[in-house]
Amino acid sequence: MQETVVIVGAGQAGAQVAQSLRQGGFDGPVRLIGEEPYAPYQRPPLSKKFLLGETGPDGLWLRPPAFYAKQNIDLIPDTVVQEIDRGAKRLVLANGDALSYGKLVLATGTRARKLPVEGVDLEGVVTLRTIADVDYIRLQLEGKNKLVIIGGGYIGLEVAAVARALGKQVTVVEAQDRVMKRVVSPVISDYYAKLHRDKGVVIKLDTGVEAITGNGAVSGVQVSGGETLDADLVLVAVGAEPNEALAKAAGLETDNGIIVDGGGQTDDDAIYAAGDCTRFYSSRYGRSVRMESVQNAIDQGKAVAQTILGEEVDYDPLPWFWSDQYDVKLQIAGISDGYDETKVVGSPEKHKFYVAYLKEGQLIAVDSINSPRSHMMARRTIGELWRDDLLPDA
Repeated sequence: MQETVVIVGAGQAGAQVAQSLRQGGFDGPVRLIGEEPYAPYQRPPLSKKFLLGETGPDGLWLRPPAFYAKQNIDLIPDTVVQEIDRGAKRLVLANGDALSYGKLVLATGTRARKLPVEGVDLEGVVTLRTIADVDYIRLQLEGKNKLVIIGGGYIGLEVAAVARALGKQVTVVEAQDRVMKRVVSPVISDYYAKLHRDKGVVIKLDTGVEAITGNGAVSGVQVSGGETLDADLVLVAVGAEPNEALAKAAGLETDNGIIVDGGGQTDDDAIYAAGDCTRFYSSRYGRSVRMESVQNAIDQGKAVAQTILGEEVDYDPLPWFWSDQYDVKLQIAGISDGYDETKVVGSPEKHKFYVAYLKEGQLIAVDSINSPRSHMMARRTIGELWRDDLLPDA
């Protein structure tokens, strides 16, 4: 009889591990534990179509809830794992129960990073990570008009776009000198800043947050320079942190993520990890990386399942990401860190172009705006020396 595989984390990565194990012929017990009271669901639409009300919970499911029973995957929702007892190979749950494992997979994902300022606990100060978060934000938006978003990254700008579609006044406060600075070039940052400003969003760059103000409920955001912005609702969108505390408490190696090898194995040969919570060495980039993306969750989940099934795996992907804001789709292939040259093809004014990032003449990443063909070709040609015909016209 095959060993029991227990997966902690019922998000994209955890669900993929379970599904891939079954597809690979694993017929032992598979248990999938999630903290939320739902079957595994997609998170990217939360800040877009789900917040806007264009899709309901049924449109989020990765698989219909009945799929897990049909595949003999024991889905255990609304359950918190409190401790890993590596010696006994068992999990201690928050309700006091224990669950044994032969192989353990940690797919614990990330949590919203907290903002270390006064007032973050006021009513009406929110983060966006779960269905429950969006339900609360929707409720808070009813009858309220002034939204301040702290953070000009993907989530902050996606919510800004939705809030403007709902007719809300929106101000984005960004500590950096441009939006999405961590992931895109100045050309893309400038494009999105103009896009949002043209839609009526106020963007304050080079602006820190001193405090969030209010008496019980939020009423404003005090920013650097002494100004206080009026606010009925405040979204804190300053990035995410890996949920590594469970692994760290168990003595597993962590470093802003659970350290795994190319097969997704930790330094315990019975424990694996997959998805946003992991850090692994990439030969492609010559350093360790932690990726927060659907692509990584799916592909690393598959790699972990293959490893458990006894296959040799060396996971080192070409990452890709996307963001939908208004009627504009940004698609990113590769990681642009370290580029020394850019080439812009197409027309930002016509909302259809791409930016190619080169390092020593070699294509390392491409950001495509409403240019899906360039994105797909980039995923095939990254790593090649630049030629004018390497990618198509935008």
